[in-house]
Amino acid sequence: MSGVGVGVVGRNVRRLRTERQLSLGALAAQAGLAKQTLANLESGRGNPTVETLLAVSRALGVGATWLLAEWGSPVVVQRAGDAAWVDHPGGRRRELDEIFGTGEVVTGVVELGAPAPALPAQASGTLLHAYVVSGRVVAGTVDDRHRLGAGDFIRFPGDVPHVLGASSGSATVHLVTTVPRVQQFAAR
Repeated sequence: MSGVGVGVVGRNVRRLRTERQLSLGALAAQAGLAKQTLANLESGRGNPTVETLLAVSRALGVGATWLLAEWGSPVVVQRAGDAAWVDHPGGRRRELDEIFGTGEVVTGVVELGAPAPALPAQASGTLLHAYVVSGRVVAGTVDDRHRLGAGDFIRFPGDVPHVLGASSGSATVHLVTTVPRVQQFAAR
């Protein structure tokens, strides 16, 4: 499988299986797969064929694309001091994040003022990707806030109450908002 990380597929299969309150064995039986094949897929160790993905998606009652897009991501923080730069023709590159799927992508630079109150949840599956250009920022979900400085990066779910504001004074953030074209299941 190329283009989409096997870890993404595994996380999605586990999430959808859990939402449906299915055991690993029950889903494997419904998909016509060996339990170990499904366990390997969920753990990110498998390399599923198209037929396997179709069998699993049918057993879960979703289209195969539901297994390929990143959903329900945890908060990810990358500190400036831990950044990995890679040489490439014409300079260096720092990869901040990688997600898979299709949908709307909005990118911009945001000037933040005083600390912001909790912001409401956006559309299901929305992710916010913020790179701090200058200043000090507080960002993340209401339950998982992080203090960040220039050069730090954070990715967090925007489909739950969240915060994004300057911790003092003002700050500038490069913000990318991704909203999937295919909606997620509502939380149970």
